[in-house]
Amino acid sequence: MSTAPAIVYYGDDFTGATDTLGTAARAGLRTLLFLKTPGAARLAQAGPLDVLGIAGAARAMSPEAMQAELAPVAALFRSLGARVLHYKTCSTFDSAPHIGSIGAAVRALRGAVEQPWTAIVGGQPNLGRHCLFGNLFAAAGAGGEVFRIDRHPTMSRHPVTPMHEADLRLHLAEQGLADVCSIPFTVASQGPDALGEALRRTLRAPASGGAPPGAVLFDVADAAQLAAIGEVLWARAQRATLLAVGPSSVVDALAGALGTRNVATPAPRQVAPARGAVLVLAGSLSPVTARQVAAAASFDVVWLDAAGLAGRNAATLERHAQEIAQALAQGRHVLACTRPGGHPLALNPVDARALSLAGGELLARVLAMAPLQRIGIAGGDTSSHAVQALDAWGLSYAADMGAGASLCRVHSDLASLEGMEIMLKGGQMGSEDVFERLVRGCAA
Repeated sequence: MSTAPAIVYYGDDFTGATDTLGTAARAGLRTLLFLKTPGAARLAQAGPLDVLGIAGAARAMSPEAMQAELAPVAALFRSLGARVLHYKTCSTFDSAPHIGSIGAAVRALRGAVEQPWTAIVGGQPNLGRHCLFGNLFAAAGAGGEVFRIDRHPTMSRHPVTPMHEADLRLHLAEQGLADVCSIPFTVASQGPDALGEALRRTLRAPASGGAPPGAVLFDVADAAQLAAIGEVLWARAQRATLLAVGPSSVVDALAGALGTRNVATPAPRQVAPARGAVLVLAGSLSPVTARQVAAAASFDVVWLDAAGLAGRNAATLERHAQEIAQALAQGRHVLACTRPGGHPLALNPVDARALSLAGGELLARVLAMAPLQRIGIAGGDTSSHAVQALDAWGLSYAADMGAGASLCRVHSDLASLEGMEIMLKGGQMGSEDVFERLVRGCAA
């Protein structure tokens, strides 16, 4: 590339990676999301970028697997000359010492930057995520009631990484980040000068063992504080490269400080109605997605045999693929759900990772039989595995589908996939009518 990007980010799942893609594009930054660490040819094909993203699945990996996954990301960052390396986490910070460890990610990436400390941005207000005095709060669905994260009706009971601790300093300490100091939102509210001085004092103060803190957690109570955080972090990054951890609010915060780079065409604010049939694969088991499925009046709903798919039953996969492809070929919109209708998850336990992988195989098989112009995928792990099953190399931003849900354009060497539109959303993301929006279009 002729100029270095300002930011390189790695999304720990594909839905989160597309949220950051949309955040940067809406700020007018030239942005492209690669589906794996790109080589020289792909970088040349992309052209100049302000923000370069890499979509991954680290949140579903062991610390050892994360080390191998993130090593090429660290090498790419060093080679490009970018200033900020962003490890993009879920906005709810759900993670554990044994899987999706944020501490393991920091240890894998810290050597790629020059700053000896890591910045952690603790909230994403546009998604109803707020960090106050180190404690994380999250809304239950778009516009829903806000709960402390350890009392959240979904995240406190997450099937893989339940959040049992609201204080992010304690939560991250369990993952090996013992020296996390916090700067409260009350300081950021006073502006960048006050925040910059507070950061200087914090970095001079000894943490445990008499050493400076290894990480600094920035509270975010509302969106107004992000500008001050971004200005302070970008000033630091100009002097020495910086590792920043957190949700898309990291890029949101930095975008204002990168104003001189904002040369991209403004992102469209309207989604046109779909041309042709639409397929949605709903692998998410959250109550939010369940309400979205119930509101999807334009779709034929296909309840998938979750146990058969997770058990790698080839006949089950082929039967579902044929059923879905036939309906799509007839012009009907199809919503394929891995949650049996009317039955709670506890009555139908399956291997979540195996089911996500099977969902990717099912999607690839359906698209081989019935090429489409627009699809949607619900669920973080399902999205990651489903997109990885496609013969595609990148995603660019197309339009906004509402908070936490971006419509993207697929880039592939296959003509049947190139330009296909895809919406990825996590289980907690999107309005109740988000699947209807995918069919009928919407204005942001």
